[in-house]
Amino acid sequence: MPRSPALLGLALSGVLVSLAGCNQIQPMESREMAFQDQDFSVVKLDLHRESLRLHWRNPDTGQAFGDIQTLREWGASNGKRLMFAANAGIYDQSFAPLGLYVENGKTLVPLNLFHGNPAAGNFSIRPNGVFAIYPDGHAAVRTSTDFKTDSKPVDWATQSGPMLVVDGEINNQFVDDSSSTKWRSGVCVHSPYQVIFVVSESPVNFHTFASLFRDKLGCRDALYLDGSISQFYIDGTGYTGAPTFMVKPYAGIFAVFADQ
Repeated sequence: MPRSPALLGLALSGVLVSLAGCNQIQPMESREMAFQDQDFSVVKLDLHRESLRLHWRNPDTGQAFGDIQTLREWGASNGKRLMFAANAGIYDQSFAPLGLYVENGKTLVPLNLFHGNPAAGNFSIRPNGVFAIYPDGHAAVRTSTDFKTDSKPVDWATQSGPMLVVDGEINNQFVDDSSSTKWRSGVCVHSPYQVIFVVSESPVNFHTFASLFRDKLGCRDALYLDGSISQFYIDGTGYTGAPTFMVKPYAGIFAVFADQ
């Protein structure tokens, strides 16, 4: 029997609603993960959906944000809700990024290829590396020397170290049963538009942390961000990672905002 125009209209409306539901933007993925008797917080971002940016100084005052809460309040005052934030790498004694730092295509700190004593800090453990987002929107983690060789322009970048995983291999500076454990955070690019951030929920050594990225998350290149002071902010969850009393001022901060 032929359907009436009214019934056809209802059916078409149902199809449109269904299609609209399929096209709705889904929130970023965040979850707890266990690996080798350690607990970790894992955040996966799809750069097709989420705009991952770096923030160091308040553009209105020129003052460093310093912490995630201050950045969150700044976003709220500009009609934006903070969905995710993480410290963006190692900094120097003046609370400036120790290595390359690029915001919106502008290099605020140049690439640092100084070969210091590894005992002087994690940044000097070779190789260190760069996380970058390029003008076409894709991201990559590269060793600092490879990044320099490429010499391609980037929109956003931060340099930190050491590299946790390089071309599928765990950094050979790491010792499997090392007793040097700290809260640690890191980042990898699983595919050109999928970025994965991890922070440990308890102290962990470098080898275990690197193994998580390679063996559990399937990342061929991963970069260490920082330790002891590392925290993530996840909307709806709050802060995770190192205890708050251990957190010191940050330099660069990764952030994803959404319109309120």
